Amino acid sequence: MTDTAALRHPEKRNRPDNPSPRKPAWIRVKAPTSRNYTEIKQLMRQKRLHTVCEEAACPNIGECWARKHATFMILGDTCTRACAFCNVKTGKPGAVDTLEPENLAIAVASMGLSHVVITSVDRDDLPDGGAGQFVNCIARVRELSPGTTIEVLTPDFRDKDGALGAVIAAGPDVFNHNLETAPRLYPTIRPGARYFHSLRLLDEAKRLAPEGFTKSGIMVGLGEERTEVLQVMDDLRSADVDFLTIGQYLQPTPKHAPVDRFVTPEEFEEYRRLALGKGFLLVASSPLTRSSYHADRDFVQLREARRQRRGAA
Repeated sequence: MTDTAALRHPEKRNRPDNPSPRKPAWIRVKAPTSRNYTEIKQLMRQKRLHTVCEEAACPNIGECWARKHATFMILGDTCTRACAFCNVKTGKPGAVDTLEPENLAIAVASMGLSHVVITSVDRDDLPDGGAGQFVNCIARVRELSPGTTIEVLTPDFRDKDGALGAVIAAGPDVFNHNLETAPRLYPTIRPGARYFHSLRLLDEAKRLAPEGFTKSGIMVGLGEERTEVLQVMDDLRSADVDFLTIGQYLQPTPKHAPVDRFVTPEEFEEYRRLALGKGFLLVASSPLTRSSYHADRDFVQLREARRQRRGAA
C-alpha cells in the first residue's frame, strides 16, 4: 500500500503488511521516579481525584509531576464517548461527586499551584454536560487559592444550551477546547464530535469574554496532510484563538487508531513558525507537546505576548 492510499484509508494502516512505524528516539521519555510523583499520586488517591495525566497515559507525567504540575480531570474517569485516539475508558459514568470541587481546591492549595488546568470527560448524560461542576470547581479554587490562575479544557457541550455561557461567566483565565485533528478525520478519529461545532464554541467563548484567552490543540501523525494542518490554523484564527498547541499522536493501545507516522522535530518547528505568522499569540509545537504541557509557563508567556502586541499597536 502506498502512503497516499494509507492516508485515504486509515482503517487499513494497522494491517500486518503496513505496521505502525517504530517510535523514534525523540519521542522516548524516562519512567517517572521522583519523590514528587509519588506524593502527588498519593494525594490524588486520598482526595478521590482523577488526572488526565494518568487516565490518558500522558508521556510527560514524570516530568510534570516532578515539577508538581498536574491536570485535574473532573466528573469521574468514564467518558460517554469513544474517540479513537483517547485512552480514557468509555461507558456509563457514575453520579457526580459533590465533594469534588472542595477536594480539588484543597489539592491545588496543597500543591501550591500558580496555575491549574481543569479538564473533564465528556458527560453527554448530564443536562448541562457537566458545566456546573466546572463552575463549582473554579469558584472553590478561587476561594482557597486566590492567586492561582485557572485554565479549563472543556468538552464541546453539544446540545447543552447555556453550558458554555455558565463556564465563561465563572471567569477562567484560559478557555481551552481542542479540535484534535483535521475535519476529514473526524468520522474515524472523533466520531462523537463535529468539527465546526467545536470551532463555533471557541468563537463564542471569545465573543463572551473578549479579554479572556482562548486556546486549542491538535495532534499530528494521524494521517492528516500538511495543507489540512494549515487550514485548521486558519480556521482557529478566524475564531480569534490566541494559543495553539501541536503534538505527536501516540497510540495508547492496539485497539486505538494507529500512528500513521512520526512527525519530525523540524516539521514541528516549521508548523510553529507558520502558526505564529498567521497571528497566534503563542504556539507550542513539538513531538511531546500536549494541551496542558508547561501550561503554567505558557500562561506567563501568553500574557506577555499580548502585552507586547498591544504595546506595538
